[in-house]
Amino acid sequence: MSYQLSAVVADVELLREQTADLDHAVLAALRQDFALLPVTPQLVQELTGGLPDFATDEPRAERPFRLVLSPPLAEVLARWSRSGPVAYLEAEFAGGLGHQSAVVWLGGEVSWGPRYDAALDRPRTEWPINTALARLGAEPGAWIDPFAELGLHLERDTDGWLAHGRRGLSADYWDELAEEWELRQSDKQQQPHRSGPVGEWGIA
Repeated sequence: MSYQLSAVVADVELLREQTADLDHAVLAALRQDFALLPVTPQLVQELTGGLPDFATDEPRAERPFRLVLSPPLAEVLARWSRSGPVAYLEAEFAGGLGHQSAVVWLGGEVSWGPRYDAALDRPRTEWPINTALARLGAEPGAWIDPFAELGLHLERDTDGWLAHGRRGLSADYWDELAEEWELRQSDKQQQPHRSGPVGEWGIA
C-alpha cells in the first residue's frame, strides 16, 4: 500500500492564525493540539504568487524534497515560525520502499534539518519526521512513535488529508468508528434470538 505526504505541521492555533485569510488552506486535526496543512500547488501559488517547482530527479540528502522550497515559500514558513515551531514534512512509500524528509523552522529561521532518510535503519526516534515532530513539542504516548501518536498514519495522501480537514474529522475518527462497530457487534450478541424467518427481529 502506498503512502504520500507533503504537509506543514504546527500548533493548531498557530496554523489557524496564519491561514485564516487563505482560500486554499485546509487544516486537518492531529492529536496533542497539532494540525496538518496539506501543501497543494494552489496553496503554494497563493502563498508565493508563483507556481510550485518540483524536483525532476529522486530526492537525496543534498536535495531532500520533491517540492522545491523556493525562497518565497521558505520565507513564508520562516515568518510563521516566529509564533512557534513549524515543520515541513515529506514522505513517499510504495511496496515498502521510499523516503521521508523534514525541516523545522523556529524564530524565523531553520532550527533543524533538512534531513533525508531512505534507509530508516536507525532507531525510530531518529527518523526525520519523528525527530521533527519531537522538536515541535510532540509528547510520547501510547502509540509507537510521534508519527503515529499525532495521527499522521490516518490518511495516505494529500487528497485524504484534504477530505479529513474539510469534513472536520478528529484525529481519533477511525478509532471512534472501530469502537462504534465493536459496540454494535457486542449489542447484537446480547440480543435474544429465536428461530424464524429472516427479518422477524428486524435483522436484514
